[in-house]
Amino acid sequence: MMKKRFIFSLIMLLVVFRAQALPPDTTYVEKAKESYYDKRVHRYRKHWAALIPTQFIIQNAGNMGVVSAGLGWDYGNRRQWETDLLFGYIPAHQSTRGKLTMTLKQNFVPWSHSMKNGWSIEPLTASIYINTVYGHEFWKSQPRRYPDAYYNFMSTKFRLNIALGQRVTMTIPNHRTKLFAKNISFFYEISSCDLYIRSMILDHAVSLNDIIGLSLGVRACIL
Repeated sequence: MMKKRFIFSLIMLLVVFRAQALPPDTTYVEKAKESYYDKRVHRYRKHWAALIPTQFIIQNAGNMGVVSAGLGWDYGNRRQWETDLLFGYIPAHQSTRGKLTMTLKQNFVPWSHSMKNGWSIEPLTASIYINTVYGHEFWKSQPRRYPDAYYNFMSTKFRLNIALGQRVTMTIPNHRTKLFAKNISFFYEISSCDLYIRSMILDHAVSLNDIIGLSLGVRACIL
């Protein structure tokens, strides 16, 4: 009887050691080849995801209203390109009502210099943008009340602008980025438009100080 128990215990012990020596169970999953439909869906989603704005901007002046606000997209290998869509407001002043503006702006940020404590500076920003003012007072083509070709190549409906500026950016710590944004930039720009530049070229009494303006703004990177 004792011999049988000893043999049984020995067999059970060998079974346990054998089970521990075996490699853990693995599940082999064959990777299915991606179908044409799956590839098309992924491209579709990728293109739509690119339309999600990555920035929020608020700015004063800049030939686009006393205050303007809108959304922006940054892209490129170093996020050096930006496209902004802004809507602004011009108070009534001498007119009977205030007016709304819309601006499409393209920015180029060549480089950024990192500083201490999460701050960085963009020494140069270059922008070109076109804006329009909503209202019947502004025309796209020259009205008949003006002599032929008097304003042939320009309109009061659209203005082409250029600007140069600088930025200072504050990076928000990771544990606080969920509150609003991952960084906030404070910037200034010096700008002018095609109409002002034309006036300085045609009239020598108009100086450079007469055609440039200062603009201040805040840009928050939300993605």
